[in-house]
Amino acid sequence: MELKKINEFEQNERIEGFFLIKSLSLKTANANGKKYLDFALGDSTGEIAGKLWEVNDDNENAFKDNTIVKIRGMVSAWQGNLQLKIEKIRNIDKEDDVNIQDYVQSAPFDSEYMFSKIKEYIDNMKNQDIRNIVGYLFESSKEKLMYYPAAKKNHHAIRGGLLYHIMTMLTVAENLSSIYTFLNKDLLYAGVILHDLGKMKEMDSNELGIVSEYSLEGTLLGHITQGIKDVEVVGESFKADREVIVLLQHMILSHHYEPEYGSPVKPMIAEAEMLHYIDIIDARMYDIRRVTGETDEKQFSERLWSLENRRIYNHGLDK
Repeated sequence: MELKKINEFEQNERIEGFFLIKSLSLKTANANGKKYLDFALGDSTGEIAGKLWEVNDDNENAFKDNTIVKIRGMVSAWQGNLQLKIEKIRNIDKEDDVNIQDYVQSAPFDSEYMFSKIKEYIDNMKNQDIRNIVGYLFESSKEKLMYYPAAKKNHHAIRGGLLYHIMTMLTVAENLSSIYTFLNKDLLYAGVILHDLGKMKEMDSNELGIVSEYSLEGTLLGHITQGIKDVEVVGESFKADREVIVLLQHMILSHHYEPEYGSPVKPMIAEAEMLHYIDIIDARMYDIRRVTGETDEKQFSERLWSLENRRIYNHGLDK
């Protein structure tokens, strides 16, 4: 049987391939009370849910998160999404000659390249206080930035996703600044770079860019609170102008816009308003591009939570 990637799956097709276990849990079926294993499986092309219905003493504890397994199964559909009914599953061995990096979704650019491109924006900042604060927080996070995703699920939940999100947002910000010339570029670029850095404290990610869970601080405080706290500490250490510190904190604090999404205040400066919409644009375009790539031409996608459960139509027209 030909080995297949997730983006090649079709309903009612029997497949075989190697997949990364992104998460795994033992559950009990409501219908019959029997135990089953619920997998989130991934490879370099996507992610799919997998179910192993036949659970026994031999396989109940045989598999772990962030490991590669070989699976044979049947592709089915459930509530508009493809899922995999697992018929056979085993852990890989040396003879399989599998490189785990090949089965992790990653940003389309090398992390070192993205880091250097973002650093160029920081080095060109004219305001010394902004440059000092942003530069320190960004460069001191380099080790984690090489692999951290921007989310556990949803947009940019891939290895290097946080850098990719920042880099594409900076490109959008630069182009919009050429139209809305009254914007302070240093402040806008700083907001783009800083707005999600707190996620590296909010989420626990391994070097594959897979988030296992949220940290204690992340659960109790969230990345926005952690972000403004870091700006306060670093800003004070550089003896930065107090208003600059507060403006940077406001950029982070207001970028989710609504209280129910974590922002206690809405934007009160033009740069913060722009940051919010650039963030929305980049996140939604990422999700739309991803789901369109997984949807046949002239068909509607699955419903996207990030787009208020809307479905996206793949019109198939050339760019």
